[in-house]
Amino acid sequence: MDTEIIKIILAFVVLINPFSALTLFLDLTRGYSMPSRRKVAQISCLAIFVTIAFFTIAGETLLKVLGISIGSFQVAGGILVFLIAINMMNGEGNPVKPDQDNFDVEHVHEVIPSTASAVVPLAIPMMIGPGGISTVIIYSSQISGLWRVSAVIIAGFCISIFCYLCLMAAGRISRFLGDTGLNIMSRIMGMLLAAVSIEIIVSGLRTIFPSLL
Repeated sequence: MDTEIIKIILAFVVLINPFSALTLFLDLTRGYSMPSRRKVAQISCLAIFVTIAFFTIAGETLLKVLGISIGSFQVAGGILVFLIAINMMNGEGNPVKPDQDNFDVEHVHEVIPSTASAVVPLAIPMMIGPGGISTVIIYSSQISGLWRVSAVIIAGFCISIFCYLCLMAAGRISRFLGDTGLNIMSRIMGMLLAAVSIEIIVSGLRTIFPSLL
């Protein structure tokens, strides 16, 4: 498999990190029957896949319309991802995703139907937020050819399936890992994400200053 595809799969796993949304999913679906809970998980993961596919296809065009160079966006996106990684390693979570402790789940149920809450806030921005969308745009701007574009979309589909499986096993995973296990996993993912962010920044600098690097 192409190393760039491996990088984006790694970035997807770490940035989307469905484990960070397990508590919110359990709160949003408290009292639901299993078919209703399954429907919420399906809609949420479909929203993740559609978001990844859309920005994979339209990401580079969007940058051109806004007059943003690929190199500049790579550096800016890499810095954003690096800040996310630092916060994750410090145990502070993802700074560009909402804090679950501040969610009034009962209020969300009042103003948003259950199927809509599967998209907002569960899928967006809880699982795929600005960092994930930026990463999709960055990698989509670096690839060309039907095969590579298809490979990224397939990677997004695989991550969506992974998220679905995690949500459906949310209760068991939360009981098995506990708060300590989830914090340890967040720190490990933060380390991996930091390495991915440096690769993005270096690639952006190489694009802006080809003679420097």
